[in-house]
Amino acid sequence: MALNYGPLKTLLLSDDMTEVMVNSWDHVFVEHKGLIVRTAVKFIDDRAFNEFVYSILLNDKKDVKDQFYFDGTLPEGHRYHITLPPLSPKGPTLTIRKFSDKVFSLDHYAKSGFLSEKAIRFLQIAVQSRLNIVVCGGTGTGKTSLLNTLCSLIPEDQRIVSIEDTQELKAQHSNWVHLLTHKKGSSEVTARDCLHNALRMRPDRIVVGECRGIETFEMLQAMNTGHDGSLTSVHANTANDCLSRIETLVSIAHPDLPIKIIRQQMSEAIDLVIQLKRTPEGHRVVSDVMELTGIEGQTITRSLVFARNKSGILDVTGLVPDILNKINFNGKILSSQFFDPQTQIKKSS
Repeated sequence: MALNYGPLKTLLLSDDMTEVMVNSWDHVFVEHKGLIVRTAVKFIDDRAFNEFVYSILLNDKKDVKDQFYFDGTLPEGHRYHITLPPLSPKGPTLTIRKFSDKVFSLDHYAKSGFLSEKAIRFLQIAVQSRLNIVVCGGTGTGKTSLLNTLCSLIPEDQRIVSIEDTQELKAQHSNWVHLLTHKKGSSEVTARDCLHNALRMRPDRIVVGECRGIETFEMLQAMNTGHDGSLTSVHANTANDCLSRIETLVSIAHPDLPIKIIRQQMSEAIDLVIQLKRTPEGHRVVSDVMELTGIEGQTITRSLVFARNKSGILDVTGLVPDILNKINFNGKILSSQFFDPQTQIKKSS
């Protein structure tokens, strides 16, 4: 069933709009190139907006009895969230997160300043060397877009199984299986269920769109038991906050597990944490890349491999990471000289 988006149609068709937020029939905001702005768009009246909201729920076969909020997917693949009174007492609200069909190339990231040429070279090698990577950042910083790009670097002869709530990852391989969580009435398939199934599907790489619940423990176990090169994302404002969030999520799943054991597993499972941020101008950038180096006592040891320098360029910090040994395990791929800030590399063509 096709939906009539009415006044929202032009906003949803624009590549510059990444989020559409309808607070009421005459208050419509968008995220435009990273900044939230109010638009002149409005529905005819309150009744027209209400009818549109319920048409979305009807199209998605939602049961509106005794429920006041809904998550789902529009026919075009965009994710929506709806609230109804009394949860939002002044009337329904609608938030639509748009997903691009494009997978950004590394060249695009270099030109936009999202990544530097040196960081691109390092991440190419990191993915091909099967390092376990966590991408973290706040809302709308581009975590899924970067995951898509990193997945595109995985060799074609490796099998990928991905797990998401809504399919945002774009298959770049012929041997890629998507698993989606599902909830309808009393029937539910959780991310944890998907992970249990993924482990029985002979994956070379497991990709979890976002770790946000008790499935985080299983993700760490997978990274530690023969699924090197797995990737996931975590909602966090800094790389250190990312580790704290992972620890909290694992503790929720296994409250009796000692903190030292959780941190030990984290330090052994995760090789790199890539932090994404938005600049005050709304531009998305990778702010730093952190390596987990081990554990001392109950503290996870870590070091910054890349950080933004005084010129705002993502550059090496001068520290030679411990993971260089893992990268060069089967032969010298990368020299320690690479991590000298004075060392220049050729730009990608």
